[in-house]
Amino acid sequence: MIENPLAPYDALLLVSFGGPEQPEDVVPFLENVTRGRGIPRERLVEVGQHYFRFGGRSPINDQCRELLAALRSELDRRGLDLPLHWGNRNWDPYLDVEVQALAARHRRVLAVLTSAYPSYSSCRQYRENLHDAVQGTEVEIDKIRHYSDHPGFVAASVDATLAALDSLGGDADRARLVFVTHSIPTAMAQSSGPRPRSENGGYVDWHLAVAAAVTAEVNARRGREHGFDLAFCSRSGPPSQPWTEPDVNDHLTALHAEGVPAVVVVPIGFISDHMEVIYDLDTEAADTARGLGLPFARAATAGTHPAFVSGLIDLMLERAAAARGEQPERLVVDDAPVGWYDCQPDCCPNLRDRERPALCQVGGPAGASPGLPESPGREGNVTRPAAL
Repeated sequence: MIENPLAPYDALLLVSFGGPEQPEDVVPFLENVTRGRGIPRERLVEVGQHYFRFGGRSPINDQCRELLAALRSELDRRGLDLPLHWGNRNWDPYLDVEVQALAARHRRVLAVLTSAYPSYSSCRQYRENLHDAVQGTEVEIDKIRHYSDHPGFVAASVDATLAALDSLGGDADRARLVFVTHSIPTAMAQSSGPRPRSENGGYVDWHLAVAAAVTAEVNARRGREHGFDLAFCSRSGPPSQPWTEPDVNDHLTALHAEGVPAVVVVPIGFISDHMEVIYDLDTEAADTARGLGLPFARAATAGTHPAFVSGLIDLMLERAAAARGEQPERLVVDDAPVGWYDCQPDCCPNLRDRERPALCQVGGPAGASPGLPESPGREGNVTRPAAL
């Protein structure tokens, strides 16, 4: 038996987006997010109103602290004593600062992104940031695969959806499930994810697969046939640029017009209750439903659900086994696509700068991981559990 099941890694790194923690942080944070786009400061102040109405504090950093504590607890329970660190793209603790500190003490680090799905903004952009952060160091960084299709993430979403349905009381049996994720430009969506992918792209494909898996399990447990849809929130960018649709508010209006008697909104695109959830869903979408007289409940995000936290540790162990040249078992829910440890060059490309390097890419700066399938069309050692 191997002494350290997480070998060859000697440290773990949670990588997230970051968010302001007080009112004076809001505009500087938004300047970091929009760096290089030439957005006027007055526009950033306008956008910042979403944060100001909640005291100028995003919940995302507190959510990361809670996840870190839950991961630490599960690591300790399993006797895995690797240090666990945290770095953000856009706010303190900054990713580049944390990686430089890690490089002074560690040589092989495993990263866990707080984005569960493939797309440029939720995967490759972080890998570009990691590439920049390791420059001038000897540290190597790998990542776990995309995990929205892992049974742990799906189980957390199932439990949350069932609880939200229960909160509707007598309206629950005929409620429709509306799964929600962050809207992104359609060009980005269409080029997202490993091949094979539909013309909609892997970003949409993966969300639909997870929504179908959650709905099937919810229906099986309730003995009902709830229908489901995928909708989007948090659209930005110029009106002339196509983004993924429908907007969740427009969709709720359309469902009401069709006679749908109640809805449960399930934010499967987010692992925690950050600003897009508490403003776009708990505030705007809830207000839309209230104005329509449409019974509405919002399911919780995965957060620190035990199945989700345990699943992330399982994914770390899986990735470590792959790094040792083994063929680890990869758990995914039925009919879901399978994520990759090292992404293909045409997976989630940077449409503004296709030559920008990124870590964790086949043939890229970090190279390919040993013991992995060479073709995106091959699944390798994949197991699809019969039940969650």
